[in-house]
Amino acid sequence: MEELEREIKQLIIESLNLQDVTVDQLGATTPLFVEGLGLDSIDALELAMEIRKRYGVRASGDEARNREIFASVRNLAAYIAANRNVNAG
Repeated sequence: MEELEREIKQLIIESLNLQDVTVDQLGATTPLFVEGLGLDSIDALELAMEIRKRYGVRASGDEARNREIFASVRNLAAYIAANRNVNAG
């Protein structure tokens, strides 16, 4: 799971052009939105598209569930790990 978390951190940094953030600075449980990394809804859409492209995993249709999934790198990693094989077929 640590390797997947690292990949996701790199994906976030690259896809959102976060020039002042490194993989090592971004904690697995750091909130991605508002008080943590400070991402917004546009960032969430971009990130969801990148995750779909790279891992073949779609975001949930439930807004509350998406807030939970995208709350941190760790949550994203768990969701991707649980769903990428399901959505691949």
